[in-house]
Amino acid sequence: MKPRKAKDLRELTESELLQMLRDTTETLARLRIQHSLSQLQDTASLKVLKKDLARIKTILSEKQRARKNG
Repeated sequence: MKPRKAKDLRELTESELLQMLRDTTETLARLRIQHSLSQLQDTASLKVLKKDLARIKTILSEKQRARKNG
């Protein structure tokens, strides 16, 4: 799994980022369950998804702060 670049995420709208946040959260939950059942082959994907989630949340908060401040 390839990590998303912050540059690409900044080009998206808030609604697209929120949808991506929901999808990524669901995917991460599914992969965590698979990992706990020893069914997950690529365990590095967990780390990539967690970092993607952090990037998405950071960019969302940046956009909301920018909108709030004008």
